[in-house]
Order: sequence, then C-alpha cells, then structure tokens
Amino acid sequence: MSVWELIRKKRSIRKFEDKPLTDEEMHRILEAGRRCQSGFNSQPWRFIVVTDRELQEKLSNIGGATQHMVGSAMAIMLLSPHAEKSDRYWQDMFDVGQASAYMQLTAADMGIGSCPGSVVRPEIAREVLGFPDEWDLKLMLSFGYPDKDEYPDRPPKQGTRKPFEEIVRFNGWSSD
Repeated sequence: MSVWELIRKKRSIRKFEDKPLTDEEMHRILEAGRRCQSGFNSQPWRFIVVTDRELQEKLSNIGGATQHMVGSAMAIMLLSPHAEKSDRYWQDMFDVGQASAYMQLTAADMGIGSCPGSVVRPEIAREVLGFPDEWDLKLMLSFGYPDKDEYPDRPPKQGTRKPFEEIVRFNGWSSD
C-alpha cells in the first residue's frame, strides 16, 4: 500500500485482538522510529517497550486517554530529554512526534493498528519503569491487531475532515 493510502485509511485503534506481535513485527516498528529523521540528526528519543499486561495496567492511567494500552500487544513509551537538559526542547518534541508517525505508519502497513496517548502523569510511569530524571515522557503508543468486531473492514469515513480550503492558506492568511 502506498504511503498516501496508509495516511488516508489510518485510524486510531483502541481495542485489540488478544494476539501478540511477532519479534520481527515489533522490531520493524521500533526500527522505523529509530531511523526517523531528526534535527541535526540528534535522535532525541528513547523507547521503552511494554508488553507485560500487569505493567500496562499500572501505566493505563498516565494520561486522560491512555487506557487503550491495556490489552495491546505492545505499548511504547517515547521519551525525550528533559526540558532543563535540552536547549532544543521544542525541536526534540517535534522529532519525537515524527518518530511516532513513522512507527504508526509502519505498523499500519503491516495490518497492525495503533493509537497515541498524551501523558499527563509521567511520575507514575517513572516510578513503574524507572527511567532517569533527565528524560521526559510525554507520549505513548499502543499497537496490536484491530479487534474485528469493533473495527470491521470498511472504507474510510467520508466527510469527517475539515475542508481543504478551511485548513490551507497560500502565501499568507487571507488567500483571496
């Protein structure tokens, strides 16, 4: 499938089949994030993979909408350097977002669903996972095979995006 088709068809998957990912599938998804471009090739990320159901349960309340990691085949915590440790904090955050997109598109290409979650209680994750203070956790991703009852095969919804003309401006704000 082309990248354009993946982008058009991708949707957030929050319920997964009880089926593990293979080591090769997990490695490919993680490798896509690792190989992502970054400002000055800084690669300002670390990934903590969580496949243990007990740990997923303990981490499920680190955000307002991160419960989807429970029952996923793999959750990935995306860490970036702490704001006080980086003079490129906003670039780092952008780069982590790109790594997230690369991983999600790679998964979608393999028929694996995903869903991001914003982390608002990183102290819980730090306690459970033990990552150092110089690293921040702002984003997590859940991966797994979509629950077919919840997400039957069907074409993408039509008309759920704002019109192109409302979103895009050329050469300034007022595109007359």
